[in-house]
Amino acid sequence: MGKNMIFWVAALICLGLDQATKHVVMTQMQLYDVIELIPGFFQFNYVTNKGAAFSMFSESGEWLKWVSLVVSLGIASIGCFGGRLNRWEQLGYGCILGGAIGNGIDRFAYGHVIDFLDFELINFPVFNIADVSINIGLFFMFLALLRSGTNGNSDKNGKGRSLDHGNISTDEPQDQ
Repeated sequence: MGKNMIFWVAALICLGLDQATKHVVMTQMQLYDVIELIPGFFQFNYVTNKGAAFSMFSESGEWLKWVSLVVSLGIASIGCFGGRLNRWEQLGYGCILGGAIGNGIDRFAYGHVIDFLDFELINFPVFNIADVSINIGLFFMFLALLRSGTNGNSDKNGKGRSLDHGNISTDEPQDQ
């Protein structure tokens, strides 16, 4: 169970935070209630979203919940059956998985996603902790990608790789 432990911990933390905050919103607020936290800048705004992130594909119907399930299963399979991931990949995939499962639970349980985080100042679409988790996960994946080119990660055959002014070279001499 030690393989990719950070992956699973990150997924559980993101999922737990997402579902806990949505539970508080659903039990303490009425749909469309607004609680101003920083007037003119940030508020809780309880809305629902049948679409994807930031209300894209809001008329899409049932297929988004199945996409969410397939994505979640695919990412979980990386953690279970894939190789050992570096810490940034584990954080990235874990946060993305936690967010995908969190919004997936909403889609299957309610037919829509619960959104409540609203940056009023910039007129940004209302979102939730699952959306934040997915974006944080993408950031960690970007870091993993950047670091893979600078820290000598191994290629798929286990041969060390290094970057030399944009030219990739392996530890083995090249056939000429």
